[in-house]
Amino acid sequence: MIATIPYIESKFDEFNRLIFDGRLPRLPIRLSRARTFLGACTFKKRRTMFGKIVCYDFVLRISTCFDLTERELEDIIIHEMIHYHICINRLEDTSVHGRLFRQMMGDINKKYGRNISISHRSTAVRQDGAASGRICWHVVAVLSFHDGRTGIKVLPHISRGILKYCKRVSGVREVRSVDLYMSDDVFFSRFPRSSALRVHYLDAADIAGHLADAKKIECRGEEIMWKMR
Repeated sequence: MIATIPYIESKFDEFNRLIFDGRLPRLPIRLSRARTFLGACTFKKRRTMFGKIVCYDFVLRISTCFDLTERELEDIIIHEMIHYHICINRLEDTSVHGRLFRQMMGDINKKYGRNISISHRSTAVRQDGAASGRICWHVVAVLSFHDGRTGIKVLPHISRGILKYCKRVSGVREVRSVDLYMSDDVFFSRFPRSSALRVHYLDAADIAGHLADAKKIECRGEEIMWKMR
């Protein structure tokens, strides 16, 4: 099924009563033609004169580019409602999909028999592949830094360029390790392909979720090899 605003509004109200005790204020709902996400809870931030961060202008966005089952669409709506709940209540979490989010997700899945996931990865890949008629592969470099940060770089599909990039970043003092993967997750479509050293810093758990079914790439001398994980 394709999402509609009346349907999303009715499901928001239903799950608000059932799961969140009716405490979530209604928020604007927008349909999107984005192919890089299925659902998103967006908002703006500002800092008060006392230094506190305040979030406002919340919007629930659902993509209409994917023909989902009703249950898949429900799980996406609940996923974004968890984000909304955490944010409006100013609850602390370790990352976007940190310990608190994962705990709430697990509790809801167990209590209500849902199948909410961190990234909707499998649904997004399957639907995007079906809609476009092809699978888009991404070469993803995952960089771990000595200060604990983790970043990614989506590289062009050129063996020489991939090898050159790995050699360059391996020589950077701040970099602890570099791992390469081949992934068909549409999440990586939002990042430009480039061999520049600049990386996109992300939470390690989020990266691992998007790479759950990726193929591992190994560099051996001047050759690149990949294998199923």
